[in-house]
Amino acid sequence: MKKELLLTAGALLAQQADAAEPQSRKATPERPNIIFILADDMGYGDLSCYGNKYIKTPNIDRLAATGTSFTQAYAGSGISSPSRCSLMTGRNSGNTRIRDNQCYAGGMTGLKINPRGDTTIVRRANLLPEDTTLATVIRTAGYQTCLVNKWHLDGYDPGSAPNHRGFHEFYGWTISTVHSNSPYYYPYYRLWGDSLIHINENAHDAHVRHNTEISTDDAIAFIHRNKENPFFLFLGYDAPHEPYNIDDTSWYDEHGEWSLNTKRYAALVTHMDYHIGRLLGALDNLGLRENTLIIFASDNGAAVMAPISELNCHAGLKGRKGQLYEGGIKVPLIVNQPGRVPARQIANQVYFPDFMPTLAALTGSTNALPQTDGIDVSPLFFGGNVDTDHRYLYWEFPGKQRAVRYGEWKCVTVKKNAPLELYHISEDPNEQHNLAEQYPKMVKEFDEVMHRMHKPSVNYPIPEDNQKPVAKARKKKK
Repeated sequence: MKKELLLTAGALLAQQADAAEPQSRKATPERPNIIFILADDMGYGDLSCYGNKYIKTPNIDRLAATGTSFTQAYAGSGISSPSRCSLMTGRNSGNTRIRDNQCYAGGMTGLKINPRGDTTIVRRANLLPEDTTLATVIRTAGYQTCLVNKWHLDGYDPGSAPNHRGFHEFYGWTISTVHSNSPYYYPYYRLWGDSLIHINENAHDAHVRHNTEISTDDAIAFIHRNKENPFFLFLGYDAPHEPYNIDDTSWYDEHGEWSLNTKRYAALVTHMDYHIGRLLGALDNLGLRENTLIIFASDNGAAVMAPISELNCHAGLKGRKGQLYEGGIKVPLIVNQPGRVPARQIANQVYFPDFMPTLAALTGSTNALPQTDGIDVSPLFFGGNVDTDHRYLYWEFPGKQRAVRYGEWKCVTVKKNAPLELYHISEDPNEQHNLAEQYPKMVKEFDEVMHRMHKPSVNYPIPEDNQKPVAKARKKKK
């Protein structure tokens, strides 16, 4: 299907890179294809391989059993858009373009459809042509790039869709049209690049093709078309984001004590796992498995509506999606490549800004790497080691919440103008014992660090940008 192209500065850069690099150079185990699979609102404890006793995830479990899983991995934020922006740009949420699902100034206004079907008008920021994305960097090394399903970084600007921000191909939905993601999970509309197509089987609200199936089909088709080329595939599933809409709950119908909502949540995760198995099978059939690095993660913690008490979605962690406590930002992370990635579990602290320099190193595209807030952690994938603990990991919702992790410690507040809390995470992973009063000097140092790591933003102007750090301001008032 023909696609219209808007030649932004980013697109022109990508075209120049394509012309400079030969496209016939195949992937190898040392320079692999990369498939990044991102679940949506899946909690740290939703997978069997991360301790869940109820939800069945055999294919993801095999990836963990034969690969490397991380127990101290963090998303870019506690909510979708800023977390994905952090992943795509290599910046933390105090330094990136999109810092919340909605912005305070600039951006564009549009219609938001809530899971209940209600509509509200909101303002969102979007990635600009000058924002370098993972795809923009990786394609400079001759990789074919594709994003399937959820993007969530265009605001309401159709010119900011993935195919205008570094990806050669895009199949899925943005938030630039109310048709793009409705009805959730059994869509009638879908974007192929800039073209809005119909999923005819789902016409008249028929529940025939689930979006997880559609997305997997699109991903497998891309792999087949590019089996002779190195490729970067970003597969952003919707599951298990609310509303929990799936007709087949047969995996869990034996649990008569569960609510329908709980069965559907678990089924969305297991259904996604089944289709990840299909994806892995396609790689095996094409002889691409050993030349392909698989990365699996979630974009943030479990949502408010998730059956946390029934299924232990947050693995006992404090907080949830939308908060900077561990339950909102700590996520499962699994890396797998047969013959190269060892079977082990490691506790190195990594987070989404690390993927920009890491994937640039893996693909040989470091010459196009912009300044990032992450580090190259690729040696961790292959049995090596990187000192990831002696640095500051930072998150914020501008003017509302902020958090920093350094080594064994974490300083956080999830309420505007509330006192900072301090936790010794290695001994208190569930953030039950606030030590701020015992270590006021450490809190003050963390406060100053967080103010240094926050960069002002035109989309998120806050009064604090023109003030001194809070600790010093309070001292002055006394």
